[in-house]
Amino acid sequence: MITPSTGARYAGVLGIGSYRPRRVVPNSEILEQIDSSDEWIQTRSGIKERRWADDDETVLMMSVNAAKEAVAEAGIDAADIGCVIVATVTHLYQTPAIATQVAVQVGAPTAAAFDISAACAGFCYGIAMANDLVRGGSAKYVLAIGVERLSDITDRTDRGTAFIFADGAGAAIVGPADEPGIGPVVWGSDGTQHQVISQRESWQEVFGTYNWPHLTMDGNPVFRWASFEMAKTAQQALDVAGVKAEQLDLFVPHQANMRITDAMRRALKLPEHVKVARDIERQGNTSAASIPLAISALRESGEAKSGDLALIIGFGAGLVYAAQVVRIP
Repeated sequence: MITPSTGARYAGVLGIGSYRPRRVVPNSEILEQIDSSDEWIQTRSGIKERRWADDDETVLMMSVNAAKEAVAEAGIDAADIGCVIVATVTHLYQTPAIATQVAVQVGAPTAAAFDISAACAGFCYGIAMANDLVRGGSAKYVLAIGVERLSDITDRTDRGTAFIFADGAGAAIVGPADEPGIGPVVWGSDGTQHQVISQRESWQEVFGTYNWPHLTMDGNPVFRWASFEMAKTAQQALDVAGVKAEQLDLFVPHQANMRITDAMRRALKLPEHVKVARDIERQGNTSAASIPLAISALRESGEAKSGDLALIIGFGAGLVYAAQVVRIP
């Protein structure tokens, strides 16, 4: 008979870290290459500025910096990390996964390590997997990272997307907890709409040229889907966690668009005391990195504190989505 693995009864987020690139890019710089205005960008997205990475701020460098911050807050020995999960769509190598290099540089050289491609839902996917790995006994501690350098694949002349995407990294340590710290995940996909957010050119099309593939997005159907369908998913995450909206302290959706955030807040009927993440205003859309970056911003401003209950939800290209309730470390 095969001996089954056994893990912790409960898991929780023990530490969070983030890395924001040094370079701040205001809307005025974006306007140099597109026919638009600062007012139009802010009205349409809520974005005033974003962060773009310099050459030295690689996917690896940003991941490691965010990870080390999370490890320090969790107060664990990095060597005890049993698995490293990196959610990204902008590690521009098919193989090997960037997670293997992150593991070495963080101090967990023998940890299982792999990347996942789940676009803007990537961090939530990583948290769900980390929760199951800890509770299933496959790892005592899991490092989950969301990281992007979307400036590499953004068409700076595309009026519909040039102002949206940005760079950064966020990380979390998930490990054993005395009480449930991560609610059940509600996740899925709708591949019938895969074309509304996608890579415009295949690697085969650009192979041998000096052009990068670029992201493309059909904004109106994405807005409708995210604003209304994702509010239903967020409510399901509350329901399966046994948490009422009035019990929440924080709502941290993927930082895609301020109007989407406001539409979801209204649909969920969140009470006034629930703090809503609006990191997109200064950070832009960082895809898989946006949720941990937004949590870090709320903590830095004092709006989030240890023990707070947060509803997080990611959604993006694919179309993929994931939501869960977590307790802030």
